[in-house]
Amino acid sequence: MEVRTTRFGTLQIAEDRIIHIPKGLLGFNQHTRYCLLEPGDDACFFWLQCVDEPSLAFVITDPSLFVPDYSVPIRAEQMNELGLGRLEDAQVFVIVNKVEQTLTGNLQGPLVINTLNKVGEQMVLAEKRWTTRHPLMKVASQAMQPAMSA
Repeated sequence: MEVRTTRFGTLQIAEDRIIHIPKGLLGFNQHTRYCLLEPGDDACFFWLQCVDEPSLAFVITDPSLFVPDYSVPIRAEQMNELGLGRLEDAQVFVIVNKVEQTLTGNLQGPLVINTLNKVGEQMVLAEKRWTTRHPLMKVASQAMQPAMSA
């Protein structure tokens, strides 16, 4: 299928790669179809591109790469809604934002996707341990000068 994007132009995406998020994302509940764009084989950041709105895309990442003890409790009814038979078939992502020179992740609102049927849901965690702007990593200033060699 053809997917129009404002960042990457028009892309060809296989139908079986479309992720359905029936409830939409928080603040974007009318948009329910997305695709995952991988910038490279070893990338740790991805684009979650809306299939039906070219300008709607989010940078996402696997939070376990930055916060090893992070986990998402999934209730039985959520497993049913996602069609999950076992937790191993779920992939967790978080939406990434840049705040000054820090990349932050919304660990309070993770996105859980069933990797088998491509159905996802953005969860809202009640646990106050995690925030919507959890620091993941610092980014280098673009104004930095190259190192001088002797």
